[in-house]
Amino acid sequence: MAGLHTPQRNSTNGARANATIGNTAGVSPHRPRLEYFNLADLSWTDYRGFLHPVERIHAEPFGLYVERTVDNPRYHYIETWMLPELTLRATVYHLRPGHSRGQTYYLDIGEYGPCAAKKWRAEGHYLHVVARPGQVPELVGIDDLLTAHAAGYFDTAQTHRAIERAAAVVDGIAGCDHSVDTWLARHGITLTWL
Repeated sequence: MAGLHTPQRNSTNGARANATIGNTAGVSPHRPRLEYFNLADLSWTDYRGFLHPVERIHAEPFGLYVERTVDNPRYHYIETWMLPELTLRATVYHLRPGHSRGQTYYLDIGEYGPCAAKKWRAEGHYLHVVARPGQVPELVGIDDLLTAHAAGYFDTAQTHRAIERAAAVVDGIAGCDHSVDTWLARHGITLTWL
């Protein structure tokens, strides 16, 4: 996710609203990004293959929780929940002073779940929803998804599933007065954060 929330062409946030859908010349295609989380050794392997420590990691019946520090000029701490049944990863970035925008959820569409004993696998499917309480959710990543599809990294059925899932998330949150927590509660999930 470039720069926390960088406006992208063809997203619902209105950036470059006159651009043609599918005009992805500025986006480099890439395969879905894979990450691994190990509960036994408190580690996270990022999509480049680098191993990082995490402060806390634990599994609940509905998902996996991870806390970790980050060396970034805008934010210093990340909390994330992987929710297999919803095919979502919910993340909150703890911003440094001067960068605060209020509570923001980043909801990544993808496949998340256990892959071995005490190990979880996360595969992002390019799209994510940026949701702030009381505001219309924003869908981001359309260019990445279409470019990956055109390059053969993501087939047509996967592409349709990702778009349908993202649309359902946006509609679901919007139908709950733009509250992620209320929408998750309707699915029987209550997330805890720092």
